[in-house]
Amino acid sequence: MIPSMRSLTAEEYVDAFKSFLDHSTEHQCMDEFNKEQMPNIMAGITCTSHKAEHASLLLGNFLAGVVAGEQDLKMIRILQAVHPGVSIDNEIVEPNPQHVAAYKELVNQAPNLQNVSFIWHQLTSLEYEQQVKEKGTPKKFDFIHMIQMLYRVEDIPNTIKFFHSCLDHHGKLLIIILSDSSGWASLWKKYRDCLPATDSGHYITCSGITEVLRRLGLQHRVFEFPSGWDITECFIEGDALGGRMMDFLTGTKNFLGTAPAALRRRLREALCQPECSSTRDGRVIFSNNLSMIVVES
Repeated sequence: MIPSMRSLTAEEYVDAFKSFLDHSTEHQCMDEFNKEQMPNIMAGITCTSHKAEHASLLLGNFLAGVVAGEQDLKMIRILQAVHPGVSIDNEIVEPNPQHVAAYKELVNQAPNLQNVSFIWHQLTSLEYEQQVKEKGTPKKFDFIHMIQMLYRVEDIPNTIKFFHSCLDHHGKLLIIILSDSSGWASLWKKYRDCLPATDSGHYITCSGITEVLRRLGLQHRVFEFPSGWDITECFIEGDALGGRMMDFLTGTKNFLGTAPAALRRRLREALCQPECSSTRDGRVIFSNNLSMIVVES
């Protein structure tokens, strides 16, 4: 590794992440999960019994796989459909001010949210945990989600343990994380030591999370959903989109301009291997498969 290589800042990550979302099926994958599994999951929470038609949701994004609350609102719609007339308290934990502002704007434009109240916490998960513990009377939630965010917390086991402790009776904790069958798992295994350390240093997939859950003695179910990302431009010299994609793949600012030639060559070769990608109609599709882990209270 040469000194000029460095990890993406939070702002640079957002820019690189947009190029990923625009050319991947990540959100379509989540939509399939919402359609096939979320109604049953939402039906399992007890918001219509001891709470007199009331539900509490804690939605933590933490600068990851959700943009501007799009998936959050979809999950709220599912809860409304499963439990008609329910009153919903939605608390959001998100450290990035741009994401908070974008979600607020989305809420302002969304119809039929009269029975939904929003509380915004512009905090990291650790800051939120400290705030809750200082108050001494933690609020209980029927549903908590962590969508693509555990890569960026300091202590994964303690983070899961804390948020699980915030669940009410029959509550559900949803963790969405990259699958062990994804190309990321293979890429990180072989090349993480060649790249700049991320701000948290966590390269983790589903098996790492389920191992934590087993150690904590938490009952859980895992649902696997396929997702792909067209990375063809990564192999076109001088292509600006391909450059942004390589930045996102490696977590490195201007990877193609700063990484040693040998590392660039090896990484591109690895991206073409079957454990990372497949070829469809001449396009290189990187495996972005996701694992949806539902943890019981």
